[in-house]
Amino acid sequence: MSGASLKIFTGNANPELAQEITEYLQIRLGKAYVSKFKDGEIRLEVGESVRGDDVFIIQPTCAPVNDNLMELLIMADAVKRASARSINAVIPYYGYARQERQSKPRDPISAKLVANLLMASGIDRMITMDLHTSAIQGFFDIPVDHMPAAPLLANYYQSKRLEDLVVVSPDIGGVARARKLADRLGCPLAIIDKRRPEPNKSEVMGVIGNVEGKNVIMIDDMIDTAGTITHGADFLRDQAGANEVYACCTHAIFTPPALERINNSALKEVLVTNTIPLRHSPEECVKIQQVSIAPLLSEAILRIHENLSVSRLFD
Repeated sequence: MSGASLKIFTGNANPELAQEITEYLQIRLGKAYVSKFKDGEIRLEVGESVRGDDVFIIQPTCAPVNDNLMELLIMADAVKRASARSINAVIPYYGYARQERQSKPRDPISAKLVANLLMASGIDRMITMDLHTSAIQGFFDIPVDHMPAAPLLANYYQSKRLEDLVVVSPDIGGVARARKLADRLGCPLAIIDKRRPEPNKSEVMGVIGNVEGKNVIMIDDMIDTAGTITHGADFLRDQAGANEVYACCTHAIFTPPALERINNSALKEVLVTNTIPLRHSPEECVKIQQVSIAPLLSEAILRIHENLSVSRLFD
């Protein structure tokens, strides 16, 4: 057992998740007051001592991305200057991850820039979930615990006892993620062949594998405008002969017209986690179900604090 105290703080990105985590760990949420000056600058006050403590900051960098990122950086700087023993950023959703390489000349590598900013702020360790690409771990010179959501998603579908299942990756890049879910559910894997003519637009060209008469689960790391997942679902049901089409993802970004597309699509249900808070009312989209990552992150935080293995949680 570590001799340091465990302190958990949160910004404004997902305070509900932070509250769940502290309730699970049976500790209180740290006192931090995050507001803004009149010109929009972030203003922070940490309302308690953190000297010699293991500090965990719960803060996904979801919308408003820049505000939430700055809150995280400023909070890390504050607790570093207040002599915290360790500063651990719990970033369930890592924003700016979609530009992780130069796909054409003069492109930025935003994911690397954000990694540099996080390390410069004094963060000693990052805990995150389902990065857009796992190579982003290599952008950090500090430990990164990359937690998968697949076990939580698989447990949900196992409880539904669906038959004749096929897990479908919505594109070639998501095959490894889809295979992990398929292995846990003990079912075959299929892949949608698509092309993306421009950002947030996709065209389905065909499907690799047999989905005819099957119940299908599509899995992706994030759903943004829901174009990819709804076009894929419509194709699987209307042209490939699938029976019921389900979808799941870790990060429910849901920018318009995502909810409208999901409501009007062939999707029977969309399962998401709470890495990003859902801001719509249940009546806006009855197809959406949510599972909580709080127990998984709580166990990871406790193991890091007590210097125990985190990899056991991946099993």
